[in-house]
Amino acid sequence: MPNRPAAVLSAAALAASLAAIVTPGAAAAACRPDARDLMVTYQPVDHTVADAQYHRARLTIDNHDDRCALGAGGWAMYFNAVRRPAAVLDGAAGDSARARLAGQGLTITRADAARSGDFYTLRPGDGFAPVGPGERRAIDVDFELWAVHKSDAPAGWTIAFAGGRPSWVPAKALLDPADPKQTTAFSGDHRPVQTAASRYAENTARRLDLTLRQSIVPQPLSAAASGGTVAIGGGSPVSAPRSLRREAGYLRSALTDVAGGRGAPVALSVDPRLDADRDGEPDPEGYTLTADGGGVRIVGADRAGVLYGVQTLRQLVPAGAYAAAARGRPASTVEVPRARISDAPLFGYRGLQIDVGRHFETKRTIEKFLDLMSFTKLNRLHLGLTNDEGWRLQIPGLPELTGFGSGRAFDLKETEALHQGMGSANDLGPGDGISGKAAGPAEANLGREPAYQGFEQGTLNFVGKGSGFYSVQDFEEILRYATERHVEVVPELNFPAHARAAVQSMERRYQRTHDSAYRLLDPADTSRHTSVQYYTDNLANPCLPSTYAFLDKVASEVAKMYERAGAPLNRLNLGGDEPPGPPEGWWSGSPACQKAPETAGRSGEELKELFFTRWNAIAHKYAPATAGWEDITDPTRSFRLKGFTPLPWQNVWGWGREDWAYRFANEGTPVILAHATNLYMDLAYNKDPDEPGYYWAAYVDEKSTFTYQPFDVYANATEDRWGNPVTPNPSWTKLTAEGRRNILGLEAQLWAENGKAPGIREYQAFPKLLGAAERAWNRDTPAPDEMDAAWGVFSNTLGQKTFPLLSFYKPVGLSGARVNYRVPPPGAKISDGTLAANVRDPGLAVEYSTDGANWRPYAGPVRVGAYALARTRSADGRSSRISPAGVPAWRNSTAYKAGALVSHQGELFRATHDGSGGEPGRDPGHWALLQ
Repeated sequence: MPNRPAAVLSAAALAASLAAIVTPGAAAAACRPDARDLMVTYQPVDHTVADAQYHRARLTIDNHDDRCALGAGGWAMYFNAVRRPAAVLDGAAGDSARARLAGQGLTITRADAARSGDFYTLRPGDGFAPVGPGERRAIDVDFELWAVHKSDAPAGWTIAFAGGRPSWVPAKALLDPADPKQTTAFSGDHRPVQTAASRYAENTARRLDLTLRQSIVPQPLSAAASGGTVAIGGGSPVSAPRSLRREAGYLRSALTDVAGGRGAPVALSVDPRLDADRDGEPDPEGYTLTADGGGVRIVGADRAGVLYGVQTLRQLVPAGAYAAAARGRPASTVEVPRARISDAPLFGYRGLQIDVGRHFETKRTIEKFLDLMSFTKLNRLHLGLTNDEGWRLQIPGLPELTGFGSGRAFDLKETEALHQGMGSANDLGPGDGISGKAAGPAEANLGREPAYQGFEQGTLNFVGKGSGFYSVQDFEEILRYATERHVEVVPELNFPAHARAAVQSMERRYQRTHDSAYRLLDPADTSRHTSVQYYTDNLANPCLPSTYAFLDKVASEVAKMYERAGAPLNRLNLGGDEPPGPPEGWWSGSPACQKAPETAGRSGEELKELFFTRWNAIAHKYAPATAGWEDITDPTRSFRLKGFTPLPWQNVWGWGREDWAYRFANEGTPVILAHATNLYMDLAYNKDPDEPGYYWAAYVDEKSTFTYQPFDVYANATEDRWGNPVTPNPSWTKLTAEGRRNILGLEAQLWAENGKAPGIREYQAFPKLLGAAERAWNRDTPAPDEMDAAWGVFSNTLGQKTFPLLSFYKPVGLSGARVNYRVPPPGAKISDGTLAANVRDPGLAVEYSTDGANWRPYAGPVRVGAYALARTRSADGRSSRISPAGVPAWRNSTAYKAGALVSHQGELFRATHDGSGGEPGRDPGHWALLQ
């Protein structure tokens, strides 16, 4: 609601006061502002107040209600925060933060009864002055560590009056990239904020003429065009033996999606002796593709190889043909180049991990990712089905896992569901105890349809699937869809830590039935621990027989689903990451551990090893191999598991685990590389406050994944996450020739803390996943001194070939088209009134504007005056975030003409008419927000 004139507000406030006097108590209690007329704005304002310990933020409460004040008491606001409010901390930092709040008449405490996780409440205390109608109140609040991205902001704000049902309070985040106090995390942070000018300096790739081989992602071993084309279509005769009926059906469906007419024939066949690289040995998953006057012939070393040949054929179809089909005007046939292509992979394990525990994703979203995985020749989906924040798979016989553990709600005692977490409950839907939520994504995004080309305010306003699960039927359909694409699904059941959803679900089961058969905690355990995500009650107890009965029950039911789906369960992931340390505290206060002969007197580390020995044995009853995070088997200890493959992940430079992958491999333990510094796709692309994602390990973009060196990861150790130079430690273990043979492959990671909508997931994954696919498949890994030139080619491939394909990509067997890949904002600078702009990936179009309303194609340096805007345009018409060049900061009491551009608090605004106007962001009648 826009601000009212001061005189009207004063009259309204006076009327409300008089009413309260006439009917004391009742009228005052009834006069409460509507929750939607409030607004909470979060802005970090000073990271220098306590270097690397906590930062000062400004919470601004706007009361747009024209009648009622936010009173001196009787209300509570609830929110989630990835950074703990310092007021809940012990010690001097907590004392100082509590005193600062008390001086403003406020308190912040943990909200939920369990005091576990990221849920907090803001309440008025002694001395809080009401926020009157039309008033704004700025509150200084200290939060731990730092917040240099908008996605660090508190989320999921509600208000409850007199202990009643909470209602949504709109929220937004501001962060001014021009203010070092807001963007410099601490004194050791030397990473500059990304700007249009810095992008201009970084965008060095020149446009290249690409060969056929360079036009395909991942690049094949060899590809030679012979001149001319071959016409194919959905009606092309497809010949294939019965054993390839699924691959033939996939091909027909893919061709029909782009062209319906009859074209040249396509023949599919298998040759187990196929030697794609001509080294005298067969190449599993390899293929050859020949397109000539006789049509198209694809020969695979196996069925998977045939499908990968089909995927290469899909990439040979011109992007214009996909565009025409997406627009409802498909051609009768499409032309692919006459060529011969030979190909085979580097690694047998080429994976993607998708976390659906922190935020759920629908079956359709997972199926779309599966088709994209096959398109890029990835073959393992590591599906994180369980975590602290949610259990996502129906298990027959244990209804509480999904009846309780798959839901998040405003439920402070957690009687029916897990409490609200990570700013989300049941997305924008009902049934989670929160009233008045936005009716759709645009309203949640404060009036603008989200594009998910960067941070969106809607992610602070309950956008995000905190609730949801796959039924048995859903999961079996996912397995069948994956199997048809030669993708194995590796289920992760994460224990003993990150297990809060399971632990608390089984506790509810015990409370309901008094049956302890599957109980996961010792109720008398006095151990105290706090996880990385601040959970205090998320550890399964290794000393209870019921813990292993539960694991066996779950694993057996999962195995039945695979069997019914006809899908291979070749590997089960045990989880095992981030047990809340230190080990001395693990189950040290558990009577069950102290009394059982098998566990009495054992240390926390020994109990953990006992747990994984038994969990691994259970898993091996149902799968021939197991996997889990590196935390399970420390290379400095002798403990190892039979048939187990660790995923080394925490290689952050300077943290001490940089060489764990190679230490495992050299000793003979197979490993799957999952290094956070290069393969964690949920990490922010760069240090731009509008880039969503965390940055605890590094900033990760498609260059990070493409330039990753699987066999020399230290070559990637050039700088730390704060922009400081890194020199590889000579004592780090080098990978031996024997160790190299134990690298099974690599796996990109798509964690879900910030993955609150499918568009965000796709934005985070693409184009990063394309770089990971290159390093997993392409045997020609450039040496470090060759990588810059190889990157120049790859960025051309993306801009000229791959992005246009993804713009109109249609998953086979699913409705809808397009991948919401990140459209890179352009570089831009102004010199003497002339705009120069460039783009990261040559082939993408750039546009510019001097008023934010009228955009023109950019063809070269152009006179614009003192400032201008630039943006990148994709083949399907979507645009990147705007890159401002020279746009001045807003100045109060300045008369702006219509069309004038200003920046204010990190946002861009266009004056909609002549006059001085009010403050941008507070006067929508004069200013239009640009993004």
